[in-house]
Amino acid sequence: MKISVASGKGGTGKTTIATNLAIAIAGTGTSVAYLDCDVEEPNGSIFLKPAITKEIDVTVPVPKVDFDKCTYCGDCSASCEYNAIAVLGKTVKIFPSLCHSCGGCRVICPEKAIEEYPRSIGRINIGIGMGVAFYEGRLNVGEAVSPPVTKALKKLTVESQVIVLDAPPGTSCPVIEAISDTDFVILVTEPTPFGLNDLELAVGMVREMDLPFGVVINRSDIGDARTEEYCEREKIDILLRLPYDIHLAEAYSRGEMMINVNSRYEKILHILYENIVNRITTDGIGCSKR
Repeated sequence: MKISVASGKGGTGKTTIATNLAIAIAGTGTSVAYLDCDVEEPNGSIFLKPAITKEIDVTVPVPKVDFDKCTYCGDCSASCEYNAIAVLGKTVKIFPSLCHSCGGCRVICPEKAIEEYPRSIGRINIGIGMGVAFYEGRLNVGEAVSPPVTKALKKLTVESQVIVLDAPPGTSCPVIEAISDTDFVILVTEPTPFGLNDLELAVGMVREMDLPFGVVINRSDIGDARTEEYCEREKIDILLRLPYDIHLAEAYSRGEMMINVNSRYEKILHILYENIVNRITTDGIGCSKR
């Protein structure tokens, strides 16, 4: 079972929910893996404090020109949608950070003067944290394209019964790559105008992807009622409401788990997990997919 935890904006408590949910599920005796797919700014390790046992380099193919064969015709430059290769007179300039590794320039070159070589763009850290199998994607600083790291992370063989994927915030390509092919998506939001605006975008995204989902409203007693009204109007299941708790905020600032603040949070997350299981096993009955 793969459960994604996503949000339309940052700062809603997505990683707090993802890490604590993983720990709560593991407490039932179920084997759990946590995948930090927020590869541009992964921070699940702050809370799970894993012992890293393995690192994997993530590479992508980028073009390399054989100037003994190149005739500087410019076909490669004209074919590149991302301006990652340019032909200027008798010079070919390649911009690896702009390359999307599509291989188009290599295919279109009439002289077969372009080959590809692997370029490192990030790494995957693997370990164990608090009884949970830990997998973290980490994009190298300065890199512009993150989905290949997420894709490599999701391709790993994970033997756990439940996989909790911590997606990046927003609704762009990195998020879509993270939540695709998952069984259920938890959208974490907050009852503020910004939270509602970005929730609407996130709902549109998961509906377009035809993924079952539900909403968790964090700090549910602040802001206004418009988020609740929106969910009711759109027939979206509110899976959990978490009121603001100063003790949780203090624990978060120390990198501590919410389930250690009060045992009731572990029970609440057990109920959340059971709720999701029921929705998945009933073939989408009760799930918000409209």
